Amino acid sequence: MENLLIEELKIKIDHEQDTNELFGNLDVNLKIIQDNYDVSIVQRQDEIILKGKEAAKAQEVIVELLEILQTGEKLDAQKVNYVISLNNKGISYKESNINKDVICFTHRGKPIKPKTIGQTSYAQSIKKHDIVFGVGPAGTGKTYIAVAMAINAFKNKDVQKIILARPAVEAGERLGFLPGDLQEKVDPYLRPLYDALYDILGRDSALRLKEKEIIEVVPLAYMRGRTLDNSFIILDEAQNTTKEQMKMFLTRLGFGSKAVVTGDITQIDLPRGKKSGLVDAVKVLDHVEGIEFCFLKDSDVVRHALVRRIINAYDRYAKENPEEGEE
Repeated sequence: MENLLIEELKIKIDHEQDTNELFGNLDVNLKIIQDNYDVSIVQRQDEIILKGKEAAKAQEVIVELLEILQTGEKLDAQKVNYVISLNNKGISYKESNINKDVICFTHRGKPIKPKTIGQTSYAQSIKKHDIVFGVGPAGTGKTYIAVAMAINAFKNKDVQKIILARPAVEAGERLGFLPGDLQEKVDPYLRPLYDALYDILGRDSALRLKEKEIIEVVPLAYMRGRTLDNSFIILDEAQNTTKEQMKMFLTRLGFGSKAVVTGDITQIDLPRGKKSGLVDAVKVLDHVEGIEFCFLKDSDVVRHALVRRIINAYDRYAKENPEEGEE
């Protein structure tokens, strides 16, 4: 009876198809499929043979991967894992409209596109709304996509200025012991924003725009008292703002401006007794017209596959040990 459950399926490979692109370096893509399904995969001449209890599921994934390659897209471990996760939910990668719209190009000519359904929805929300909250775990591209959208808006002359802000949670006395002026003291907190800018614009171009004050990368405290017209404003790591700071930031918005607020409510570093401005905003502003909330999930993680597993492990532990989260 056990043998009756084992299927053997075959996929015909076009002679023009480079199987190295499908299989990946050292067959890494096939190993990912075999790790996710009870199946063995071998190639014989112009056929891929799948044998196992979940051969049909693996076949669906491989057919989708072949279709992706036919469109000219490249495969990597992240994309293979994501196609598998969609397949397990009964969703076709092709029908999900992922990777259709280019947000912008890096200085090296590489197109920046959403890589997941969540990222696609997030990018579309930024286009349509003046204030968007991107909330989700590490590695979901919240900041990177927001920076790419800001650069695209500037290049299209939709805005005249890009302002990137972050709360310096560990400010106070610690900064006083660091060398340099105040900007040099807070720069370490702003490094992830610089990294995104340099990756997309190139270091020299980003620094030139910064010198001209077309791009500002500043600690959140620098925003107080300003009204920001014709600007694309990003508040990163917003889970570490207080309620007062969040309200202050959101009320800086001027005419012709757009704001994106990003954060991860599972990584709040505020002192005990301080309530997160991001957590508060999700509750207070939920039904305010013109504000959109996008909640990215672990399935939207585009870093190493281990990042998703780490996030899931922490989430499971928190649910199983709720008393520890109250400390």
